Amino acid sequence: MTIRWMPYLRDKSHPIDVGRLQPVEQAWGVQLPETYKQLVCRYQGMAPEPCVFNVGGAEDVFNDLLTITPIEGRESYSVMRVHAVLAPHLPPGIFPFGRTPGGEYLCFDFRDAPDSPRVVLVTGERSILSVANSFQEFLEGLHDG
Repeated sequence: MTIRWMPYLRDKSHPIDVGRLQPVEQAWGVQLPETYKQLVCRYQGMAPEPCVFNVGGAEDVFNDLLTITPIEGRESYSVMRVHAVLAPHLPPGIFPFGRTPGGEYLCFDFRDAPDSPRVVLVTGERSILSVANSFQEFLEGLHDG
């Protein structure tokens, strides 16, 4: 299924150069998946359609892709800001990339596979739930609710 990216934080796409990801990768000490880098450079702050994903025996919604370049007045959507808030409460190796409508975070989990991170959901209680074995698998699993 093809994913369409819809305006969410802004009224249109605000692409960035892939070089803007280097400080994030350096700060986190990871190499982000190429598919993610291509998407976030083009669609940061946007919402996917379809947007539903499976987690455990339930479904949740991928609300929006966090931003690489902060938006004035909406800094709380920045991957760096979200990571700074979450990091003290999570094991090292987990890095956010998206949000759900309920304020939970979709994250890369580099703990077991530094070259191929899994996708996990970090709940409001800071539980870590497995979602997909890779970012590509996560995207392929998005569906209508």
